Amino acid sequence: MAQYTIYHNPRCSKSRQTLALLEDAGIEPRVIKYLDTPPDADTLRDLVRKLGLSSAHELVRVKEADYQEAGLSPDADDETVIQALARYPKLLERPVVVKGQRAVLGRPPENVQALL
Repeated sequence: MAQYTIYHNPRCSKSRQTLALLEDAGIEPRVIKYLDTPPDADTLRDLVRKLGLSSAHELVRVKEADYQEAGLSPDADDETVIQALARYPKLLERPVVVKGQRAVLGRPPENVQALL
């Protein structure tokens, strides 16, 4: 069985709910507190691929103050967005749950059902 990984922010209610949903299903995921251990650019590229996103920008929290500081805009190219996410991990949409070659955003937390 493939290992589950959650990119988690314990201060985020949706992230906590998604983790609880996994645990209630008997899953003990590897928990990565991405603000403490930010994913590198290669990991972020892999997440975009596993999520099936058409643009890396879909993985960005655009309302964060760091969005402006990072110089991002909706038309930023994927590599610019990846580099910004690596530098400003607070911009990463959360939570992201990965199982094998697939991933989902836990917004809403019920999205994780697709991986169970």
